[in-house]
Amino acid sequence: MDEEPERTKRWEGGYERTWEVLKEDESGSLKASVEDILFKAKRKRIFENHGQVRLGMMRHLFVVIDTSRTMEDQDLKPNRLTSTLKLMEYFVDEYFDQNPISQVGIITTKNKRAEKLTDLAGNPKKHIAALKKAVDTTCLGEPSLYNSLSLAMQTLKHMPGHASREVLVIFSSLTTCDPANIYDLVKTLKTLKIRVSVIGLSAEVRVCTVLTRETGGTYHVILDESHYKELLMYHVKPPPASSSSECSLIRMGFPQHTTASISDQDCKPSFSMSHLDSSSGPGLTLGGYFCPQCRAKYTELPVECKVCGLTLVSAPHLARSFHHLFPLDAFQEIPLNDCGGERFCQACQGELKDQHVYSCPSCHCVFCVECDLFIHDTLHCCPTCIHSQNAL
Repeated sequence: MDEEPERTKRWEGGYERTWEVLKEDESGSLKASVEDILFKAKRKRIFENHGQVRLGMMRHLFVVIDTSRTMEDQDLKPNRLTSTLKLMEYFVDEYFDQNPISQVGIITTKNKRAEKLTDLAGNPKKHIAALKKAVDTTCLGEPSLYNSLSLAMQTLKHMPGHASREVLVIFSSLTTCDPANIYDLVKTLKTLKIRVSVIGLSAEVRVCTVLTRETGGTYHVILDESHYKELLMYHVKPPPASSSSECSLIRMGFPQHTTASISDQDCKPSFSMSHLDSSSGPGLTLGGYFCPQCRAKYTELPVECKVCGLTLVSAPHLARSFHHLFPLDAFQEIPLNDCGGERFCQACQGELKDQHVYSCPSCHCVFCVECDLFIHDTLHCCPTCIHSQNAL
């Protein structure tokens, strides 16, 4: 584990002439070069996600947030902690939009300790409320990577084999204060198939490099706030499903929301099972989601029944997760000059102005780069293919 593969560091490489990327056109303008750089940036994610890779549908992710004294640094405005918590609110929203039947938990670490801010749950409102309260957190001492990972591991190791087990560490400090040998913990995480990824806010730390390499995660250090947001969004999309993951039928319940009439004499208000963990939220209610197996009551979906262990979801949740199993093929990039007929995007009906356009391999309809990104990131199906299928 101590043998790190040879990798040239940035400062050891040749001197980069970054200014040579920009070139003037015949009129002396840099506009063409700038537009080309922006165009490549838009296409970057599509290039990375090229290929028919089966992704995990059910994810269990713990986010570890470093709240040590280094989070008071003001290189991110107004400081690292406030900036991180604001970006995390956006991340939670996007995560549940793309992974509606997955769960997230949040852990904070400071002063050599680690504690859970929220448990694993599928309710984004609960996590966002906790993140807003955490703005007033006092940043103290050093973080403990060992304690944080141990706390996450105690919950993740009991998760079923068909679901992914992930930890994302947002690490600000350059040191970690651990009560035992962290490399032994790394071996345990690898055995339990828990994937650990790290986003560094300061500089590269060797222990994080070893941790991510051994567990199959990723390690990035931010350049600025926009890059920070981009790195967080990278973890919104599920990782590729492991070939060794269990493939089994999963029992699920699809309860409908029922509300009893006030005039019904036999109906009585009741608490939901959610109140076992928290006293917040609505009190006695007449309606809710009732588990089809044991009739336990819940106020929101998705959730795992606390009585019989059945996974309760709604049909739209499952439908929105289905595209992870069969991702949409990448569209073929063709020069605009090779595009015959009317030069209009089939989705937004805007005029095609970029040097390259994108053609669906099935229906051969042409789209602009913005619509191509929207189709692959949000829609997950070709609109013209769907339209032609409905017409039949």
